[in-house]
Amino acid sequence: MAAVGPLGRIARLGSSICRNHRLLSNRSPQRRGIASCVDPAHGLTDEQKEFQEVAFNFAANEMAPHMAEWDQKEIFPVETMRKAARLGFGGIYVQPDVGGTGLSRLDTSVIFEALSTGCVSTTAYISIHNMCAWMIDTFGNTEQRERFCPDLCSMEKLASYCLTEPGSGSDAASLLTTAQLKGDHYILNGSKAFISGGGETDVYVVMCRTGAKGAKGISCLVVEKGTPGLSFGKKEKKVGWNSQPTRAVIFEDCAVPVANLLGAEGQGFNMAMKGLNGGRINIASCSLGAAHACVQLARDHLLVRKQFGETLSNNQYLQFKLAEMATKLVASRLLVREAATALQQNRPDAVSLCAMAKLFATDECVDICNQALQMHGGYGYLKDYAVQQFVRDIRVHQILEGTNEVMRMIISRNLLTES
Repeated sequence: MAAVGPLGRIARLGSSICRNHRLLSNRSPQRRGIASCVDPAHGLTDEQKEFQEVAFNFAANEMAPHMAEWDQKEIFPVETMRKAARLGFGGIYVQPDVGGTGLSRLDTSVIFEALSTGCVSTTAYISIHNMCAWMIDTFGNTEQRERFCPDLCSMEKLASYCLTEPGSGSDAASLLTTAQLKGDHYILNGSKAFISGGGETDVYVVMCRTGAKGAKGISCLVVEKGTPGLSFGKKEKKVGWNSQPTRAVIFEDCAVPVANLLGAEGQGFNMAMKGLNGGRINIASCSLGAAHACVQLARDHLLVRKQFGETLSNNQYLQFKLAEMATKLVASRLLVREAATALQQNRPDAVSLCAMAKLFATDECVDICNQALQMHGGYGYLKDYAVQQFVRDIRVHQILEGTNEVMRMIISRNLLTES
């Protein structure tokens, strides 16, 4: 397997999965009827195009047919995600020696954009899971990497990222969850809010306070499901993202082994922010997938829907709106991919570019999806039509992984303080 390499493995596994889905395999850029000006394959290497095609096919065959049901019945599609993991999508940018695929941030963005055309909500959870696995892979010691990462990369075990608290959202450094060292355990007390996968995942990457107030007093612990003192709140009822459960995560004298501390005490906030830099690229990429799907849906609708004796595609106002949507999509994609490259290369502008990409792409892609719904008229407001689900699922992208207001703070701070 190692001789084939991660890209070849994805392509080979994808070909095997798609062999039985020929009727739905017309999702490649050429066969999907994508106009060349918005083709997401532009600028990619041949290998990147291959695994992009695998991700598009998986989205079409394994996700899109179930997207509405997962949303309406609030189903967490664990088995489907494990199928994705068998393609290498459970630990995309985790190192291969612990079961990861070892791809770049740009490769990851390409994959998440393609998967999101099948279901934004499910792909967004997979992206969070990948971020957690990467944090353990990057900041964990050899024992921790070998203990946690293989099961996370196969998605036999699922992970949740625990930073936000009821009283600390954007002001994450003010978190109150405490971890007091007693012997060979930390005793956790506090709670986390809005945790994706909460209650149904197995591994919780938790930012907690081991020291004084502020960012330097925060550490990172890996808490396993079943640990005494770990419990969960009620399942939240949400506007979108319904294929992944969201609950509060509660710690009441929860004893976690010292061996589960990532890095050293006081390094947790830095780890959390580094995780979020990639998370912002990931969530922006999921937004691209939603917008890409909505541009196609809007285009197809304009070509068949008739009013005043002709198809809507002949209406110049709607033509211009569609052109604006396409332009916003391509501009967003270019910025996201530039930010992904900067993060991979550890460039000094990476943090600001990640914030720019998250800000711009999520804002513009929300507009694209909303405009697509408007073009559908009353039909767009019906749950029989996928466009409304893309609108509901993508709206939260302007809030999580750092609100877009915080993204503006990060960008402006860099502009005003860097000499």
